Amino acid sequence: MIEFRQVNKRFRRNHVLKDVSFDIGAGDRIALVGSNGAGKTTLIRCLLGEYRYDGGILINGRESRTQRTEILKRLGFVPQMPPPLKMGVAQLVHYASGLCGTDAEQMKVIIQTLGLDFGAIAGQSFNKLSGGQKQKVLIGIALGRECDLFVMDEPTANLDPQARQVFFKLLAERANDAAMILSSHRLTEVAALVNRVIELDAGSLVLDDRVEGTARLDAVSRCRVELSRPDEAFARTIAEWGFLNTPGGPVWQGRVYGADRLRFLGVLSRYSALIKSVHIDEIEEKLGASRSARTA
Repeated sequence: MIEFRQVNKRFRRNHVLKDVSFDIGAGDRIALVGSNGAGKTTLIRCLLGEYRYDGGILINGRESRTQRTEILKRLGFVPQMPPPLKMGVAQLVHYASGLCGTDAEQMKVIIQTLGLDFGAIAGQSFNKLSGGQKQKVLIGIALGRECDLFVMDEPTANLDPQARQVFFKLLAERANDAAMILSSHRLTEVAALVNRVIELDAGSLVLDDRVEGTARLDAVSRCRVELSRPDEAFARTIAEWGFLNTPGGPVWQGRVYGADRLRFLGVLSRYSALIKSVHIDEIEEKLGASRSARTA
């Protein structure tokens, strides 16, 4: 259980957080939203014990500021802006695993699962990696440990579609065991990942609402897209999603995870003049059945 109790934070005359109070339980996947300057980053930094504040923030009974070391061992954090670390990737992973008492191999496995060849980047400086590579390393470090809480700021911003699908599956595996806070200034970026929305405005909590009917993070849709004619731009775009061209015509087949379905349909909408038909099978893996939806 995470508790925010009348949290206030000031920077001189600027009152950034104003009596913010709410609780988070295991299984809560929270979208922390608000415009730039609403107080999201300040609240997260207070939670991480980086700032002094008035009020209380407790994680399983531990106070975030005074018991920060113990809390950070059980908290996975992925910042929006990766830190400018000059240490090698392998050194960073082993350093992080040592801090939280986790086997570094668990982190390496997740990094590999996200699509990075760990052996190829192990000796490289973290600061020299691309944005997507840095994101995958940081997600691997966060999800490769035993956690009570995951805090992620725009976690999928630099991920390619296939890595996003892996990320959703990894989150689904941890969804019932830990709480999650996903911060974004646009709800649409994280809406499919969450079951609760908390909005800040000018430092005050203005919304705390449950989200009904969210897609299962591990749901998988089989998709078949047929074009009226071949198109190179579409071929490049759909290939990024892991789709394969079916021999004999401009037909593409692949899979999309439930949390990315709206994003995928948005991509298809850019090519609506070319699309002849779209066929989607929503796979119910646990029940061994599927529902079919067809549009033309």
